[in-house]
Amino acid sequence: MGIKPTYIKALGQELLAKHGEKFTNDFDANKQAVSEVAIISSKKVRNRVAGNITRKVNRKRVI
Repeated sequence: MGIKPTYIKALGQELLAKHGEKFTNDFDANKQAVSEVAIISSKKVRNRVAGNITRKVNRKRVI
């Protein structure tokens, strides 16, 4: 996929810290949750943030 920009990682980390209970390991549910808790005008950026959050949640559950 490639390296994610720093602003994607930072936004995902901030949303997980503030609203961690809203996010699951389901990408589609996380897209909806990101739309509810953050004002992101770009669909592409929203999807990348949701993907980053999904990846972090999945990694947290495995460890």
